[in-house]
Amino acid sequence: MEVLLPTTKHRRGRRTARQEAALASASAYLLAGGADLAAVFDGWPVVLDMGFGTGEAVITYAESDPATRILAVDMHTPGIGDLLASIAEGGLSNVFVIEADVREVLTNGVHTGMIAGARSLFPDPWPKKRHHRRRLIQPEFVEMLADRMMIGATWHIATDWPDYAKHIEGVLAASSQWLGGRVPRPHDRPLTRFERRGLAAGRQPIDLRYARAQS
Repeated sequence: MEVLLPTTKHRRGRRTARQEAALASASAYLLAGGADLAAVFDGWPVVLDMGFGTGEAVITYAESDPATRILAVDMHTPGIGDLLASIAEGGLSNVFVIEADVREVLTNGVHTGMIAGARSLFPDPWPKKRHHRRRLIQPEFVEMLADRMMIGATWHIATDWPDYAKHIEGVLAASSQWLGGRVPRPHDRPLTRFERRGLAAGRQPIDLRYARAQS
């Protein structure tokens, strides 16, 4: 299935000295958008982490499961710097980072059945109705991700916007490629800065987990 990609714009933002230093270093864990990912991962199980913010959760997951490779994709340059700095400080070797729109990465660099798991923790909810079309989780995207996922692989999603949770449930329910729904908060999911901000504003997190169904 051909997916038409939206016009995307990298979010550069203001950067700290720590972020600048990490971005300026020649990190082996920062991959180009056109990298041969099959060669990079060489048969290791790969979890795709989409829109990781400052990378807090990515680091926690990487430390707890060193046998799994994490492909962390985001368009926010300061967050890329934060994650690269944390990788270096923690001496981690199982996290690889791409600064790009995840739809472009899935289209150009990820083979069918390559992904062993996926995470979207607190993706941008685009709460205004006129902006809903900008939300990541749309019918075309879930079909493309399904093609890249192994049968039975799970996709963990968390949001603190009830309207977005209902939207996600509707999109995934309409696809024959996914089975699942709301779940209790997993005990191993880290508390991130975005979640803390939502809790401070009175928003409660909603966790959803879907499995790639047998075609």
